[in-house]
Amino acid sequence: SELGEVAVLVADATEMVTEAATRHQTAPTASAALGRALVGSLLIGAFRKDEEVTQISFKGNGPIGTVQAIADAKGVAKARVDNKAADPPLREDGKLNVGAAVGTGVLAVVRSHPKEPQPYTGMVPIVSGEIAEDLANYLAESEQTNSALGLGVSINRDCTIRSAGGFLVQVLPFCSEETLETLEANLSGMPSITELLNDGLDTQAITDRILAGLGTAPGASSLTPRYGPCEADALRERMMRAVASLGEAEVKDIMATEGKIEVCCEFCNDTYNFKEEEVLTYLRS
Repeated sequence: SELGEVAVLVADATEMVTEAATRHQTAPTASAALGRALVGSLLIGAFRKDEEVTQISFKGNGPIGTVQAIADAKGVAKARVDNKAADPPLREDGKLNVGAAVGTGVLAVVRSHPKEPQPYTGMVPIVSGEIAEDLANYLAESEQTNSALGLGVSINRDCTIRSAGGFLVQVLPFCSEETLETLEANLSGMPSITELLNDGLDTQAITDRILAGLGTAPGASSLTPRYGPCEADALRERMMRAVASLGEAEVKDIMATEGKIEVCCEFCNDTYNFKEEEVLTYLRS
């Protein structure tokens, strides 16, 4: 905000969530859960220290199983769900029932940095399973951050993604009561993030709406959300290291029984095949 009392981050992640849902071929409710978790990790992981990685895991007892998302500080994120076919009946208001798909359980958030000796891990109970409320509760309980978080995924009748996005509003120290009241009034009277995106508003226009009456500070930072990393070269190298870690004897045993070594990335849903000789050459190099 203009007076430096509030920090706002708004994301239009429609393309990123579309790629995620396409890669995983998720049912409508699973797409909504996947997309919300993806955008949630993006928002709470963006603009952190360089090289910091944020991972969120919803481990509930609902039909979708575990929902995971990983994001870096530069807007690159990826996500997965255990059961991509999870699609419980709609809520009474006709909306997708993400809460029923996730169920009750634990939300774990891990923040790691290559220069830190140990990652920071915070765990809180899942309060609703609707993703946004749970992440806001985590920020308040584990990181003592007073915030408002909105996430949304709008789905077309043909089950494709119409829009997806979110916002994170963090109240900074020394924020006045007057500013808080204005902010609360703005948020309570605002349509959902997907309604705003469907109406053609861009991230700056949504930010201006959230901060109406408070003013926006000049020189705002921006980044472009991207799904991944899923580049073939980087993925294949990671997969090769994973296969090589099995050891020469295990690799030969798999080749003898299966005839091939096939590895699938759970987040990118890409499958790679390795020949015995190339794995052994990598092992011996």
